[in-house]
Amino acid sequence: MKNSKLSFLLAALLMISVWSCDNDDPEPVNEEEVITTVNVTFTSLADNSTITASFRDLDGEGGNAPVITNPGAFTAGASYSVSIEILNETETPAEDVTEEIEEEDDEHQLFYIATGADLTFTYGDQDGEGNPLGLEGTLAAGDASTGTLRVVLLHEPNKGAAGVSGGDPANAGGETDFDISFNVTIQ
Repeated sequence: MKNSKLSFLLAALLMISVWSCDNDDPEPVNEEEVITTVNVTFTSLADNSTITASFRDLDGEGGNAPVITNPGAFTAGASYSVSIEILNETETPAEDVTEEIEEEDDEHQLFYIATGADLTFTYGDQDGEGNPLGLEGTLAAGDASTGTLRVVLLHEPNKGAAGVSGGDPANAGGETDFDISFNVTIQ
């Protein structure tokens, strides 16, 4: 009788401990990507010629200055398809971060902001929710001018915020993965 009471008590304690466990384990944190290299390719819709811009910073922030290659001149009145390659070259072989951004498209958005130069970017792709992504698009060059083209990648932006779907990151929030300015000329 004594053993059966002890067995019953142990069984009851075991059941209570199983029921009291809940599944409040924190979800794994999706760390931001390591980005060392950004290559932007502008392909003329008229003649298929290409213009490239690149950013490379293998030692990260605070080390050596990044190497920035500004694009060649755009042709006034021309349109260009835009594609971007984002890499982590601290790994061998280099990790293609572009693929991760495509997989996590709802957590990312690229912005192309022209200042001074008469350039207009139009999104050519979207995430699974129908919001703009920015890995592809079209850049229209207007009148002859000079200025900058900022390329910004935000992680976990508020894609529903005012202006964000139109390419304005001002109200997007989120974390900046990179913010690169290229000097541009339209001839």
